[in-house]
Amino acid sequence: MITILDGGMGQELVARAGKATGLWSVQALLDNPDMVRAVHDDYFAAGADAATTNSYSVLPDRFETHGIGDQLDRLAVLACELACQSRDAHGSGLVLGALGPQGFSYQPDKCPPADKAAEVYAHLAHVHAPFVDAHILETMSSVDQARGGLMGAGVTGKPVWLSLSVDDADGTKLRSGEPITNMIPVIAEFNPHVVSINCSLPEAVSQAIPLLAKTGVTVGAYANGFTGIADDFDHIGATVDVLEARTDLGPARYAEFAQLWVDAGATVIGGCCEVGPAHIAALAARFK
Repeated sequence: MITILDGGMGQELVARAGKATGLWSVQALLDNPDMVRAVHDDYFAAGADAATTNSYSVLPDRFETHGIGDQLDRLAVLACELACQSRDAHGSGLVLGALGPQGFSYQPDKCPPADKAAEVYAHLAHVHAPFVDAHILETMSSVDQARGGLMGAGVTGKPVWLSLSVDDADGTKLRSGEPITNMIPVIAEFNPHVVSINCSLPEAVSQAIPLLAKTGVTVGAYANGFTGIADDFDHIGATVDVLEARTDLGPARYAEFAQLWVDAGATVIGGCCEVGPAHIAALAARFK
């Protein structure tokens, strides 16, 4: 049985708002929470089995940089409430509490060491726990970054899902350059409920999935639709308009990639940045 995740939240919000800011998906929590709810609703309508909370960027380092550190817990709760409301209206589905990378996406060298990162994730996991069915650590790009996330998110007793981001040019490696197989002892130690590859090119995801499947864990996959990650998209405050979307990754083509992932052993399939409701509908049509 295949579980269908939702698609990207941040890029979908940017597309609907018609603008990108340094706060990215958090901007909608501040300005237009109804839009966040509408995105969740559209993914459920497309056939998703889960709503991932719009909390990927709800992190202290990002909030403090923008002078809104005092709103961290409030917006974390709001992100969870919106996903739960959508799930309730739909009548079924999981709510996954998103925990994004500290420091910045794809830049694990900017993340605090595992023990320090774990303190932040533990606090946020406690905030999410009353609302979510599981915590999902997204775009973890080094072994230490993943370890810190697993240490922190594990404090509530809820299932923890781990999503790793791999090098777009070589999907056998994390974005840190470490072989993805270096994650095997960490996976064995913390026993996450699902281990996925996310926010990498579909071609790179296809390289990584067989390596994870060999470990015997439940494997997931949800790629992005970027042409790649721009060199200057490397710091808090950078806006996503420096990233370019592919023009050759429509819903049908994305579903073809997903079939490769399923054939390689993945049982959890969804989408990340630039993968929207139409793509999820194509996945649901193929796998449900």
